[in-house]
Amino acid sequence: MKAMNKILSVILFLFLSISVSSQEIAVLQYSGGGDWYANPTSLPNLIKFCNENINTTLSKNPQVVTPNSVDLFDYPFVHMTGHGNVYFSEEDVVNLRNYLLSGGFLHIDDNYGMDKYLRKELVKIFPNKELIEIPKNHPIFNTPFKFPKGLPKIHEHDNTRPQAFGIFNEGRLVLLYTFESDLGDGWENPEIHNDPQEVRLKALRMGANIINYVFKN
Repeated sequence: MKAMNKILSVILFLFLSISVSSQEIAVLQYSGGGDWYANPTSLPNLIKFCNENINTTLSKNPQVVTPNSVDLFDYPFVHMTGHGNVYFSEEDVVNLRNYLLSGGFLHIDDNYGMDKYLRKELVKIFPNKELIEIPKNHPIFNTPFKFPKGLPKIHEHDNTRPQAFGIFNEGRLVLLYTFESDLGDGWENPEIHNDPQEVRLKALRMGANIINYVFKN
């Protein structure tokens, strides 16, 4: 009976996601003092790029959602970024875990400086799962744009290679953590960081692959 209820819950979640808000995405407003609001132009630019290049119909204005809100379940894709401290309360942890296990997806993009705070909070959500580096043959690096070397380097911080870590549940990538890449900076308006167009294009294409994985798989 419990197994059947779980299946029905998943089906209901997926139905609601597709029929009600399958083309809505959100930014996670977390606690702890970190600047969750960093890169304000990044998601609107990524949305525009996806709608023009991979046939999505994403709403042009991303919403803001908190980890403990029931509204979290309205968004198949939630983006999180920042430079500093991250803290998830017990209520946040339970809600985030339920969201991810029932079909949701969280992309965390380290804007530089959040790594040491973030990792301990992720253990609270999934104490029995580990962040693992995502292999280069994963669809997220291959569809629709090819990244044979994996996650692209967008901004240089500590002169280390970019890495994409993930948490999987029953074979599905439910959480993506992009580290030492800074995709969000590459998505921002060109005058903010003065990135060359080819660098911005790499960032936007990688972002489109993430969106494609969430909405078209």
